[in-house]
Amino acid sequence: MDPLLPFSIPVKGLHHGLHQYDFQIDRSFFEQFEASPIAEGNVEMTLYFDKRPEMFVLEFEFEGTVRAECDRCTAAIDLPIADAQQLLVKFSYETMPEEAEVIYVNPEISHFNVAQYAYEYICLALPMISVYDCENDDPRPCNQEMLRLINQGQTSQDDEQPGGGNSIWEALKNLDQDNP
Repeated sequence: MDPLLPFSIPVKGLHHGLHQYDFQIDRSFFEQFEASPIAEGNVEMTLYFDKRPEMFVLEFEFEGTVRAECDRCTAAIDLPIADAQQLLVKFSYETMPEEAEVIYVNPEISHFNVAQYAYEYICLALPMISVYDCENDDPRPCNQEMLRLINQGQTSQDDEQPGGGNSIWEALKNLDQDNP
């Protein structure tokens, strides 16, 4: 069975009003998207589908974890994510340019697949830096050897700073003084 099939909402015959759909998003979902920055995850998503005479209002709410490499210690971590996004789907027989949170569809469609939008919103929820406070995790996923090497490198840089005269910044400070 196609893992994206459950994300196809039957809109023909759906009564006006608010409808709720719950989805469990996992590895099989992310595998459907080529060159995805997410290979696996466990995300619970609730879609609030408000059907109105001239449009749909879709509210995506999701929370869970995605597998990532820690930017601090390079260990594999389950990175927590959570977000909410809104998408307006308006009806039009003509081809209209898409906007940031508004898309246009033919009023005669029978199904509307939300998988691509769910995927994009989850990707947008990824933090720029993949780290989190894992002190309370048991076992801690941190690569202790890598953290030790990072701390060792920071300590040696601190030793070379003020007073040591070995700072690379000393040469830059003197540049302005050389030109009268």
